Amino acid sequence: MGKLTFWETSNRQLGKRNFFVRPPEPPEDFLINDPTNSVFVGYTKIFHVPFYWTYQKITNPHIAVVGITGSGKSYFVKTFLTRASYVWGTNAFIIDWAGEYKDWVRQAGGKVISLGKGSTINLLDLGGMKPNDRIKQIMRTFEILTDISRYPEQKRLSEQAIEKAYRNAKFRMNATVQKDTLGRPIKPPTLYDVQRILEEQLEAGTYEFPAELENAIYRLKNFTREGEDYFAQQSTINLDKLTTSGLVCLDLSGLPDEVFRALAGLSMLQFIKEKMRGEGWSAEKGLKLVVVLDEAWKIAKDDNSDAVMIVREGRKYNFGLLVASQNPTDISEAIFSNVGTTFILRVKFERFLDYLQNTLNFSDYMRTEIRKLGVGQAAVNMAFQTTAQFSETFLLDKIVGEEPIQEFFLDLIGLADPSLGEVDMAKSVSFEKEDLKKRLRSFGLNEMNVEEISNLFQKKNRHIDVVSYVIMLERYGVARSNITSFLKDVGVDDSTIVNIFSKADFKRLGVEGREITQVSLDD
Repeated sequence: MGKLTFWETSNRQLGKRNFFVRPPEPPEDFLINDPTNSVFVGYTKIFHVPFYWTYQKITNPHIAVVGITGSGKSYFVKTFLTRASYVWGTNAFIIDWAGEYKDWVRQAGGKVISLGKGSTINLLDLGGMKPNDRIKQIMRTFEILTDISRYPEQKRLSEQAIEKAYRNAKFRMNATVQKDTLGRPIKPPTLYDVQRILEEQLEAGTYEFPAELENAIYRLKNFTREGEDYFAQQSTINLDKLTTSGLVCLDLSGLPDEVFRALAGLSMLQFIKEKMRGEGWSAEKGLKLVVVLDEAWKIAKDDNSDAVMIVREGRKYNFGLLVASQNPTDISEAIFSNVGTTFILRVKFERFLDYLQNTLNFSDYMRTEIRKLGVGQAAVNMAFQTTAQFSETFLLDKIVGEEPIQEFFLDLIGLADPSLGEVDMAKSVSFEKEDLKKRLRSFGLNEMNVEEISNLFQKKNRHIDVVSYVIMLERYGVARSNITSFLKDVGVDDSTIVNIFSKADFKRLGVEGREITQVSLDD
């Protein structure tokens, strides 16, 4: 039996001792939920408690996911959507900016809609709305994506022309059901009709400011030019079935630029929002729909975006929004302050950590741990419905997906210069296999080249030294600026990148180890 001893000690000595306190994890009751009514994500890092996500204990079902390239964002999204479908029968609509999800959606038996590759959306479709309301949405979209708000007369002319196009097509401006005298649905007008109305007004010569009219027509022609009229033709997409068809991916990678992609994304969010309001509240458990926005900074950053409106209202209608980004500052503060759950994967840049810490109010200890996260590891912040007497931010050992996460490594050993007092701070950087493939495709490599590089990692036990990797990519014709961007995104600092390219240049010339005088990071 132990012996209890008493002794005197000073306050100074007591102050140096560590007393037991609860580690930063919520109690098990907040982490373990009914498996038939929640989504399993993984195990906590400290106590290894199974974490089952459900929005019933938090403020809303909306989720933000942030982390650098290769940290496991898309892996989490795919896992979450798959399990939500099993548990609740949740539909998913992915607005896919870069074509990242389309192959997975096809493999999972879902439907892919490819704008710019055969599919079109009529911007003047109503989607169950009144024409008056749809006109306001269209004009707000143009204000977000263009500078039309600086030209009020051009805005007025455009708005009047859209209204006239609806009236010419026999639409009643304040009605949701639009049918002709025989009870048949009326076909909506298009941007071509709006352009024709403005051109006829110009030809009539009665308008006192023809320059304003010409500029309004020119703005509209950006969306009606042959080959770029994706939003000026009748829709090939059934809007009524988008939110009830299981897994659907809207692939925007075939559109020419960010404005076209953002126009498609905003339009779809507007239709979904009206569908959400039209269906109303449901007593059924779980989520009816999750809308995914991945790297959609153009519409996730603007406070007037319909993404913000869905976040504020979605809980009432069993709709959830999932926003993912490398850069947390690309997500509107209005979204960040309203999402119920934030998954923070590996984040390297101090300004991003500052933003997250100030927004979510986690401790310095948690900030340090986030900087050390590996692929698939995460910090989770949850806004619980009740006042929490414990940390609302905790660490996940690893996201447990439907398939094991595949991780590749670039070895950085030997890149420091001892003569300058430098030391190797990291032995390697890691990233997810699928993120590597996505990047290689974006660099213009074909599928054969992508698989060759991926297989080489597998043959080398998933490790390749970074200098050899750079030389290999340049042999495949990848621009040095693209390689630089990739290395920065996976957490390699500028001075190390300069050293990498220096060593690559000298290794290629067979003069490795000699004094380096100048390196160019551009082509």
